[in-house]
Amino acid sequence: MKVLFLDRDGIINVERGEYTFLIQDFSFADNLFSFLMSFINKGYKIIVVTNQGGIDKGLYSKDDVNDLHSWMTNELNNRGIEVLEIYYCPHHDTIQNCLCRKPKSLLFEKSIARFGIDPVKSLMIGDNQRDLDAASKCGIKGFLVNSNPDWNEVRISEMLK
Repeated sequence: MKVLFLDRDGIINVERGEYTFLIQDFSFADNLFSFLMSFINKGYKIIVVTNQGGIDKGLYSKDDVNDLHSWMTNELNNRGIEVLEIYYCPHHDTIQNCLCRKPKSLLFEKSIARFGIDPVKSLMIGDNQRDLDAASKCGIKGFLVNSNPDWNEVRISEMLK
């Protein structure tokens, strides 16, 4: 199985410069849906891997994140985009050391083992080097894009080489 791994904030939704955990603060990135459909049409499954350190900081709860992710996946499903899974790290590196916060690779390792993913055929798109570093540790090719891209301007053909 080949997977398109995505960071969340700044990739799927608009990075606001503060934690996004409420539905009313969540906006999908420009032209995201057609971008994701291009990969789905090429046989990719979608998995989201995101750091959510605001949980550890006490700014919001796991329930807040789970509610937002349920809403987000429902919105994507309504557009024909299935998200296989969302993995998130609730820790913050200023509070505790963990194995799941990117740039560490545990969340990628879990997904590879659980779904039988072929890392060589899979891709990671993130807006921070730590996203790519975590994927690279598992043999997944990564692509760094600016936060809040207009997905119509991102060249898919470059990623599929």
